[in-house]
Amino acid sequence: MNKTALFAGGAALALLIAATAFFFLAGRGSAGGDIAGGSLGAARDNTLRLAGEYIDQGEYQRALDLLDGLLIANPDDEQARNLRDEALRVKQGLALTDGAAGTETAGTGNAGTEEAGPGMAAGGRNRETENREASAASAAAEALAAEAASAARRRAEAEELARASAAVQAQMKEVNALVEQGRAAVRRNDFDAAEESFSRALSKLPRGETRFEAQKHAEISDAWYDGFVRNNGSALGETAAKNAVSGAQESIRKDPALALPHYTLGKINRDRGNWLGAETAFAEAAKLDPNNYLYAFDLGRSSFRTGKYENARVAFESAVKLNADFEPAWYNLGGTYAVLRRSDNALAAYRRAVTIKNDYAVAHREIGRILSAKRDYRGAIDSFNKAITYNPGDIASLRDLGYAQNQAGQNQAAETSFAQALVSDPGDPQTNDNMAIVKIALEKYPEAVQYAKKAAAAAPAVARYSYTLGLASEKAGDLDAAISAYKNAARDPSYTRPRINLGLLYLENGFLNEALSYLMEAYRAEPSSFEVNNNLGNVYVRMENWDAAVERYRAALSRQSANVTVRMNLARAYVKAGNFPLAKEAYLEVLKLAPMNYDALFELGKTCAGTGDTAAAKQYLASLLEKNPSYTGRAEAEKLLAEL
Repeated sequence: MNKTALFAGGAALALLIAATAFFFLAGRGSAGGDIAGGSLGAARDNTLRLAGEYIDQGEYQRALDLLDGLLIANPDDEQARNLRDEALRVKQGLALTDGAAGTETAGTGNAGTEEAGPGMAAGGRNRETENREASAASAAAEALAAEAASAARRRAEAEELARASAAVQAQMKEVNALVEQGRAAVRRNDFDAAEESFSRALSKLPRGETRFEAQKHAEISDAWYDGFVRNNGSALGETAAKNAVSGAQESIRKDPALALPHYTLGKINRDRGNWLGAETAFAEAAKLDPNNYLYAFDLGRSSFRTGKYENARVAFESAVKLNADFEPAWYNLGGTYAVLRRSDNALAAYRRAVTIKNDYAVAHREIGRILSAKRDYRGAIDSFNKAITYNPGDIASLRDLGYAQNQAGQNQAAETSFAQALVSDPGDPQTNDNMAIVKIALEKYPEAVQYAKKAAAAAPAVARYSYTLGLASEKAGDLDAAISAYKNAARDPSYTRPRINLGLLYLENGFLNEALSYLMEAYRAEPSSFEVNNNLGNVYVRMENWDAAVERYRAALSRQSANVTVRMNLARAYVKAGNFPLAKEAYLEVLKLAPMNYDALFELGKTCAGTGDTAAAKQYLASLLEKNPSYTGRAEAEKLLAEL
């Protein structure tokens, strides 16, 4: 269709085209690799890890493509399925959608957990920001863990020394000194000296002191774990990890009741991305030492990563009960509540986290997301601004801020927020698409086209982006480009909006068969849609298929019974179909809804006159002239009244 063919005339009846509106669609990785057991497969592990990284960077479609491949190969892969579901929730929470051809319910992004641990990420973070946040929180948590472990060792040593003979006490003290020497050597990466000190310590263990022996193996394992963390990714780190696992396993063999070696195994599995192995080890540590809030905390994180959200909730609730001032546990509890659809509980948990730590940026962001879902956009804007104040590099909060500003009618502010987000990630298709939609709202149509083109080019398989390009092009007056983009979007068989807009373009310009074809495709996908049924009614009017028009208008009114325009079209279709009693009823319904609709009053008078109901015709026409002496059809009304 060329431009000269378009807009070649108007419709016989008023066409109801839905006004443009903006809505959100309601919106982390796990990896395998067993330290103390069998491998889950390197290719799968790498795919899951890469998908998690894409999610952390906001590249949700790339992550979903990878995860779909895993699920096609193995539909029973629970970790891949859980990660896919989580990616979908976050993705839906970051996409503005238009309503030019239909509206959708507003929603929110999901609130992530796993704030404080290597490789853990709340959904939607900029990767650099995520790494910085996770590293800082991880360091704090690990320092607390080291302090707790040290205190436990000191208590255990005191107990052992108190009951031992003088000779045994001397041996224990010598062993303890050698273990500390080895720990210091690990800290300075002198692994040869560390191994020598640890070997000497183990050779001097007192006979018959099984518990003490198990404790020393656990401490040596913990020291090697520190070496693994300091050298992760290197051959030195792998050596330390192997030694840590060996020491923990030997400690457990000597005394299965010790919690520390299980916790060390859990941390190694956690850091390697083996969440199932981590969960098993942390669960055992928490069972053996139920008063250690860090054990409960890490158990909660690993249970969340394996998709056991109720188990995660119980663990995090235990952690905050044991230490009410540990803000990462409140944050993670909030994320778990959010996944469980307990938004009020999630909001309370996040607010507790920011009460303890006012500059907890990601918690402020999640508060904003929940408030957005509740349509408290002013509150959401305030929370997102706090998140950005405390973490200026948080691109996810900038994107969410843009949404909340748009929903609050602050499109110029939304434009600024999306522009700032694009400075850090200019090629992000979702942000470009959102910017295009905001530009449309601001009537900056050529600019909208440019942003929409970037989104559609970056992700040509995403139908929504092609649709936005079509809408922007249509608004900018490039109808050939609009039709092309809408047709690209219509490749998604379930996507009705491009089909509706194509139908409208063809309808407005007299291409009735084409209009009917696209609108019928939309009808088959969404038979109860108000927009689809209304515009099908308009097509049938142009085709003078009055019975079909009546049927479609009635279907549209079943969705929006108070829509005056559609009810007026229904009345006119009844007149054309020769069903004057129902036409009269329809006009009267219009006047109930809109008493000042003078066209309805005039046409009702004409309908009554045409059926021989002279008294009613006189009443309605006289009422029209009395209520609106300057009515545009006054001359025709007076002539008709004089003839009655």
